[in-house]
Amino acid sequence: MKNRILIIAIVFSAFISCRKDKNVIDGPSISETYSTFKIIQAFQADKSAVDFSSGEKVTFSATFNKPVNWEVIVTGNTSKAKKVFTGDGKIINITNALWNGSTTKYPIFRVEDCIAKLVIKDVVDTFIVNVKITQPKKNEGLIIADFEAGLSSTWTKFIQSGASMDFKVKTDSFAPQGLKYLNMAGTVNWDYLIGLIDFPATAYGGNKTLPLEANPENVYFNCMVYGVPNTNQSSVLFQFKEDENSDGTINANTDDEYDYEIKVDWEGWKLISLKYSDIASLVNGAPATAKGNGLHNPDKIGKISMLHLANPNDGFASTKIDFIMFTSAKPLEP
Repeated sequence: MKNRILIIAIVFSAFISCRKDKNVIDGPSISETYSTFKIIQAFQADKSAVDFSSGEKVTFSATFNKPVNWEVIVTGNTSKAKKVFTGDGKIINITNALWNGSTTKYPIFRVEDCIAKLVIKDVVDTFIVNVKITQPKKNEGLIIADFEAGLSSTWTKFIQSGASMDFKVKTDSFAPQGLKYLNMAGTVNWDYLIGLIDFPATAYGGNKTLPLEANPENVYFNCMVYGVPNTNQSSVLFQFKEDENSDGTINANTDDEYDYEIKVDWEGWKLISLKYSDIASLVNGAPATAKGNGLHNPDKIGKISMLHLANPNDGFASTKIDFIMFTSAKPLEP
């Protein structure tokens, strides 16, 4: 009898413990949801001026009386660059609105005054704070080309003699980083190649191979590419040619070459980032077996070739490129 009473007591206790406490409410109450929106803590930034190059960051914050869909949009007054944070809740703070100087919509932020605007769904008012960038974010890595000094004499260039050819460095409002970028455009009706640039390893420190670490899992290749609307679709082909015995000569029959083709099928600037170990060997755009040891050796890259390609039957083709660089451990976050 005692055992029976004990079992009943245990079952009853378990039942009681599993019942939801009527006083505990999951999520906002109805009265809170339909209450008039109010700001409890005003929208603010913890710095009015920031030096991102030294590792400083900016935290935006605000508190509301009820959960809302919010968006913080930071816009550079000069560059028109944008950084966007979004969230859903009652609090904006360091966990969801910490800015390290990076960019959501290019170009990249510069030394400039910025306006940070808080926009809340279904709320007419917007809230604004000002932040001055005294130094922009540093992007660490090996820069292959940012075109700020034009086309280097250490590079080898070939441009077809087609119609409306424009394979030149430009300085205008299109630049996503710094002040300059490379414009690649033209009509070549007999060949896919519009133009190319070879970047030899000797242009980067005097060595026969690029100064990169050996582990291909830690090396990322990055570049910024602009899709020009209403033109023949361009492709940008990068060829990474390894000099496996570091003798200063690349042999197509015994050294590895890895290739990455970027089909530019969008409009505006886009950041391309990929791990070196993920780059395949290609022949005419199809996967192929590498001719060397078959191992990705970024520290053995002796030359990078960049080709601008387009279908010769489709007329004028155009694209722009900038900020070609390698980063370590993670993709570029400009």
